[in-house]
Amino acid sequence: MEYLDYYDEEGNYLGCETREEVHKRGLWHNTVHNWLYTEDGKVIFQIRKDSKKLYTTSSGHVNSKESVEEAFRRETKEEIGINIDSKSAKLIGISTWIMDKVKSGGTLNKDRAKAHIFIAPYVIDDMKEFRFDRDEVEGIALVDVIDTLKLFKHEKEQIEALFIMTIDGVNVEQKRLVSCEDFLTLNGETEIDKYGHILESIVKELRK
Repeated sequence: MEYLDYYDEEGNYLGCETREEVHKRGLWHNTVHNWLYTEDGKVIFQIRKDSKKLYTTSSGHVNSKESVEEAFRRETKEEIGINIDSKSAKLIGISTWIMDKVKSGGTLNKDRAKAHIFIAPYVIDDMKEFRFDRDEVEGIALVDVIDTLKLFKHEKEQIEALFIMTIDGVNVEQKRLVSCEDFLTLNGETEIDKYGHILESIVKELRK
């Protein structure tokens, strides 16, 4: 069973509860949103299995007694199968996440999270190194960070992406064109509002 530490809205520790109870009661908890980028300016998005949309490189809850840095490493390993040292990661912000959603069966899920946003450089030695959590992730897509910002600002209609997906146990590469509709957003969100500050932070790191 998964346990999460929970806090008051100011971040003061209050206790530990099951993940189910945390979402049932709407308790504040920590999550991580992780973004990896390459030295040649590509950002790695994962392809969500449920929506078929592009989202963070990896993301998830911070378990009880786990640091956000440990969660960064664990979620990246679990979702896309690679080991990465959190010493290379930079925390660029903490965003507040509030969403109430009725799940199948009529249960109300109350999500109250502080999302710790990390960016980190990553060198891809071999496309075979990626191992995807088949319950959540279909693969990854590499897109140019500058082109993606232009796409989100509607200066481009489409950009090229390199998709890497596992087919019959083998990682297969395929180039595709993607548009704004291929990126995961919720009602009321725009792509530039959701991802723009993250991509701009990566651009700053690449220019150092």
